[in-house]
Amino acid sequence: MSPGAAGPPLLGIRHHGPGSARAVRAALDLAQPRAVLIEGPPEGDALLALAAEPGMRPPVALLAHAADDPGRAAFWPLAGFSPEWAAIRWAQARDVPVRFIDLPAAHKLAAPEKEEGEPDAAALPVDPLAVLAETAGYEDPEQWWEDVVEHRGTGAVRDPLAAFAALEEAMGALRETYGDGGRPRDLVREAHMRQRMRAARREFGDDYAVVCGAWHVPALRARTTVAADRALLAGLPRTKVETTWVPWTHRRLARAGGYGAGVTSPGWYAHLFASRDRPVERWLTKVAGLLREEDRQVSPSHVIEAVRLAETLAAVRGRPVPGLGETLEAVRAVMCDGSDVPLALVEDRLVVGDVLGEVPDAAPAVPLQRDLTRRQRSLRLKAEARERDLELDLRKDTDAAKSLLLHRLRMLGVDWGVPTASRGGTGTFRETWRLRWEPELSVRVAEAGIWGTTVLGAATAKAAAEAARAGELGEVTALAERCLLAGLSEALPAVLRALADLAALDTDVARLAKALPALARSLRYGDVRGTDSAALGTVAAGLAERICVALPPACAAGLDADGAAELRGHLDGVHGAVALLADGQEGLRERWSAVLRKLAGRDTVPGLIRGRAVRLLLDDGRLPPGETARLMGLALSPAASPADAAGWIEGFAGGSGGGTLLVHDERLLGLIDAWLVSVPERAFIDVLPLLRRTFGAYEAGVRRTLGELARRGPGPRGIPAGSGPAPEGFAPDLDPARASAAAEVARRLLGAA
Repeated sequence: MSPGAAGPPLLGIRHHGPGSARAVRAALDLAQPRAVLIEGPPEGDALLALAAEPGMRPPVALLAHAADDPGRAAFWPLAGFSPEWAAIRWAQARDVPVRFIDLPAAHKLAAPEKEEGEPDAAALPVDPLAVLAETAGYEDPEQWWEDVVEHRGTGAVRDPLAAFAALEEAMGALRETYGDGGRPRDLVREAHMRQRMRAARREFGDDYAVVCGAWHVPALRARTTVAADRALLAGLPRTKVETTWVPWTHRRLARAGGYGAGVTSPGWYAHLFASRDRPVERWLTKVAGLLREEDRQVSPSHVIEAVRLAETLAAVRGRPVPGLGETLEAVRAVMCDGSDVPLALVEDRLVVGDVLGEVPDAAPAVPLQRDLTRRQRSLRLKAEARERDLELDLRKDTDAAKSLLLHRLRMLGVDWGVPTASRGGTGTFRETWRLRWEPELSVRVAEAGIWGTTVLGAATAKAAAEAARAGELGEVTALAERCLLAGLSEALPAVLRALADLAALDTDVARLAKALPALARSLRYGDVRGTDSAALGTVAAGLAERICVALPPACAAGLDADGAAELRGHLDGVHGAVALLADGQEGLRERWSAVLRKLAGRDTVPGLIRGRAVRLLLDDGRLPPGETARLMGLALSPAASPADAAGWIEGFAGGSGGGTLLVHDERLLGLIDAWLVSVPERAFIDVLPLLRRTFGAYEAGVRRTLGELARRGPGPRGIPAGSGPAPEGFAPDLDPARASAAAEVARRLLGAA
């Protein structure tokens, strides 16, 4: 309180400041108030008793959301080093009443603006800390705060209220100069706080303490009338809200994470608050342990030298003790050999950190959240703030159950896990997930609660609803794939009905071709997971038949370059889908091969698609090498336009394996080489981008080999490829005897009979 000020102690703090937390505890020990009032939503009063439960471990947050729209939510995070948390635990340890006094969340969530947490000084147009730091001669507000508050020491303080009195006086001067600091809503909040203080005065007299942001203290100390405060609060919109405790993370406390009241170094602040003595030595020991875990050579002597360097830097800069800046500079110089790469790891893991809090089971939660918690425990799938990869083998029951849970959560919009490429293989029995629990996912779970009380039931209901309102075939095929991945067998009938209806009405071959690969993958996943997908196979077969009929006319209908490129992608997708469907559909592969032959031989089809059709037939062994060379010769003949011929080359030689094919078939390479040298200079400039795009995608080794073959030439200049002697190490044609020697080994490796 300011000198000579009467009334209860108003303890102005910086949110999530460990120095403020220590000072609050000391001030409360001195004042011994009969009640403690804290800046926060009054709806949280009923949940304060849970803070004393053994299962409560900060960082946590009060979550309030609109009862009819869980997406409208707000958080009030609290860390173990937050002054508000220190005040709550002090009061509970002494059976002192503790209450929240900020503007109710019912008003906050009813307003059109949507904010996250309590706006701190950094979120204001005028930053009070920056102004005070500049006045004291500091360029960095964080460094000023560390020097005057965080580094005041952890021992006994002669007058714990002196620092609060000085800060109140400084904030009073700032409020006189800047008013509400550009946040008029603060005036409404402060009016409500004064009303709650009046209610406490009627109950406890002046024997209570208030813990709030230092910016608000002058306004709470000011003499105002009840009528004036009621006028500010009159007519505020309200909505029904529900509140609970949710786990929070140090990373989400960081200002860099977008939290307005955040701090730059929550991990460092947690360390300062927890360390009773020698904080720098203990901190650098943690850093050394982290770096040793990453296989860096860090010894005890490094720690000793880093401590000495940090203390020397602090002395040179006139600081009372080393701060975060000095310790990080010492770490970079002594433990990281001047490199910022390991230092970035220290900043990420320790300065910020991935600590995830816990809340007790008694905390209010929607039924869906409780079911999710039960599933997490039964599968031993712990929610963690730190990003990690999870490898699953779907042949194991537990791993398959984990996969189903993660896919069902994704169906509900709860992206706890994201599928990623597997490092151990690409088989259908293997899945890799990247897991990271973010506090906002608690809101997503609450939102998904409208679909059901269990994860399975909610995901099933949402899938059926999405199928009913889907307007495009691609949406339903993607939904069918997600349903099979998530094991939502009860949702499949509704999805299949929507799929059959849209497939029957859709006449766009591009959309049909885009939808088929997802259906084929769905059938594969259904087979891997033991899901009955026979009805899906019938729809997929009908879709494939329609594509076989409609694709040739669509490819010959005057396509431009962009349209041809799009259909080329669909051609690849349908080809892969047919390979998956062919085992269960007699004659499908032959009908598709006939379509490809038709496309390969039609001059009216763009060269990009003709070339791709030839390549797909060749890869499947349905086109002899001699016929391939004949079709290439026709496509690259002088009668063909250079642009169309370049497109044919891109379709044939582009994509995976195209370069290797040319390396091992010099007849085809010779045809391309002969065509290339015959292209007129003006036309060559036009087709060069297409050729660069085709050959530039090859691996460096393939490009180097092709360049060597082109330099040497497949035969004498002017003689067609294949008519001259083959270069050393190559034969004109495939040698069946030598190839068959490895065939049996290849079959065993591929698991073929």
